[in-house]
Amino acid sequence: MMIDLSALSFTTFLDLLGTFAFAVSGIRWASNKQFDWFGAYVIGLVTAIGGGTTRDLLLNVPPFWMQNASYLIVTGIALLATVVFRKQLFRWGRALFLFDSIGLGLFTVVGVGKSLEAGLPFWVCIMMGAITGSVGGVIRDVLLNEVPLLFRKDIYALACIVGGIVYMLSYQYGLSISVTELLAASTVILIRVVAVQYRIQLPFLNPVDTELDDRNKKEQKR
Repeated sequence: MMIDLSALSFTTFLDLLGTFAFAVSGIRWASNKQFDWFGAYVIGLVTAIGGGTTRDLLLNVPPFWMQNASYLIVTGIALLATVVFRKQLFRWGRALFLFDSIGLGLFTVVGVGKSLEAGLPFWVCIMMGAITGSVGGVIRDVLLNEVPLLFRKDIYALACIVGGIVYMLSYQYGLSISVTELLAASTVILIRVVAVQYRIQLPFLNPVDTELDDRNKKEQKR
């Protein structure tokens, strides 16, 4: 089965591009754990389709990849590309981060757009965009026995939410769908890049109970 590029809408093109970017990101992470090719493909696939599958289940529609094999094919292409160009990708340390950021931005706009088509309120559309963009990475990290990036100090899901807000504002102002999607995706990617470049992070939640225990122990020693 071949992918008919002439029949793709702009949104579907972004969806496939995001699938490729997220799949490469997942496969690259799998290589750090010394997975075989099949295991790397599975990690790349769940990274790429996990968020969209969660979104579709919440929207009570069949998961998108069950209706179009293109996503499975694109993940396979991502695996081959990673194998062929592995030296360049592995040598370029920022490749993993960039592919993850691109996938995050593209999937966010796809999630918002599909939620709008379903007639959902604007705030639900924004949340669906965040789910589409970030849940795949959560599943990937869980399978790789890592603390999900979403729950760490990095600006991740928050970037999706801001991108979703930009999408809705652009949509309300009557911009074309292509311009709206590009603005929203660029916003997510830019926030991720700037946050990492300048080490902008959310504050930690201090373990209050631990601090109290430490104080009590010090007082007991006195």
